[in-house]
Amino acid sequence: MKILKAREAAELVKDGDCIVTDGFVGSCCPETLTIALEKRFLETGKPINLNLMYAAAQGDQKGKGADHFAHEGMTKRVVGGHYNMSPALGKLAVENKIEAYNLPQGTLAQLMRDIAGKRAGTITHVGLNTFVDPRIEGGKLNDITTEDIVKVIEIEGEEKLLYKSFPINICFLRGTYADGNGNITLEREVATLESTSIAQATKNSGGIVVVQVEKVVANGSLDPRLVKIPGIYVNYVVVASPEEHEQCFGVEYNPACTGEIKASMDSIENTHLDARKIIARRAAFELESNSVVNLGIGIPEVISSVASEEGICDYMTLTVEAGAVGGVPLGGSAFGASVNPEAILDQAYQFDFYDGGGVDLAFLGLAQVDKEGNLNVSKFGTRIAGCGGFINITQNAKKVMFCGTFTTQGLKEEVKDGKLVIKQEGKMAKFIEKVQQITFSGEYARKVNQPVMYITERAVFELKKDGLYLTEIASGINLQKDVLDLMDFKPKMDGTPKLMDERIFYDRPMGLKSKVHV
Repeated sequence: MKILKAREAAELVKDGDCIVTDGFVGSCCPETLTIALEKRFLETGKPINLNLMYAAAQGDQKGKGADHFAHEGMTKRVVGGHYNMSPALGKLAVENKIEAYNLPQGTLAQLMRDIAGKRAGTITHVGLNTFVDPRIEGGKLNDITTEDIVKVIEIEGEEKLLYKSFPINICFLRGTYADGNGNITLEREVATLESTSIAQATKNSGGIVVVQVEKVVANGSLDPRLVKIPGIYVNYVVVASPEEHEQCFGVEYNPACTGEIKASMDSIENTHLDARKIIARRAAFELESNSVVNLGIGIPEVISSVASEEGICDYMTLTVEAGAVGGVPLGGSAFGASVNPEAILDQAYQFDFYDGGGVDLAFLGLAQVDKEGNLNVSKFGTRIAGCGGFINITQNAKKVMFCGTFTTQGLKEEVKDGKLVIKQEGKMAKFIEKVQQITFSGEYARKVNQPVMYITERAVFELKKDGLYLTEIASGINLQKDVLDLMDFKPKMDGTPKLMDERIFYDRPMGLKSKVHV
């Protein structure tokens, strides 16, 4: 192992290299390394035609993370799990200036292990009947992306998808400490992600492993149980500057996210009773004791705050795909971290559990819904958001709830005397005739008899064998004017929808402790 300056590490990347980076939203991103690589390109025009691969969203929507690669000529192809946090990269894809794929985040994390083991790829059911299925779009995001990197195969009479392996030339990773032999620990990171697997995959591809760390320490001073990247995998180490090695972008270091301390739950701030919280409070009625729960980004994040307010966090186990098990998940740039986690797993192992049906209840975002119960959260007009771990989670949870406002763009609402009042309707409908992209397949859900709910601030829907049913509306809402007239299709109904529980619309505890406690 050799210690380099960041610019020296950037010089290791050659034209046409396949480069893999690690990171999760605003955490674990090797900023010192990617900043240096971007600076080299802007100053010299090198390297060019890179093939970038990453599993989870990386960035802050303002140039950090994967957007350091968002320069025409620098990057030729991207295989990524999510694009929303790196909009400049997504813009290049929309403008046909790079080849671009969007594949399930968990499957990409698992693919790193299969590349390390020199296997043909990752074989899974995840992605069937969605836009990732090559019979639909194959995960391709634009016209210049033509190669099929996902293939339909049949094993023991069942359809599966094969996500093909590829060799890796160089990887940029991040850790906490490195010793003189190159052993790397990650104890001050909120997640370990797929660091071990990426390092193994790169090493076994004959590539170069570069890791940025906070500090280099003496040999023998690291606890071997904390070493996640052994020195035998590591070629070079770069000591990062503190401002380029934040625990989470723009967030003060929180030792409660890494197990250094245990924080009081009283320190978690309660949220105001707005549309987001109304949705989260209705969703919280679906929580069950002794259940394993996954919370997605956006409105589902608020559910953990509601559970804390109701005093029911200890009655279930909240998880996030980055690897945290237990505790209370955080949002914003800290999404992926949890306060007081009981365990932090590698991301691929977390998704093994998810893919196998280990999650009892999943709460994910809601962007577009059609009459078949299909959901789109990944592509809207010319904006690419990406699927992230959405497909892995929603296809396999025992029960899934999609959470979002009924309309969007300009929606203004308030709660008054226990009733929902719409002050200004959103300009864009979410319940449309046909979604632009199938991120969740209603057909697949019906095939596997998966219970599915769609929870908004004014109405609740359920997917049944014969279609999408409207089952509940909020007090104060006019069924025809505020719901049916704003849908591109007519939902099925068994009579008049019942009213949503009135406790949701008063800014006080709802008494869920007695409901979920066993």
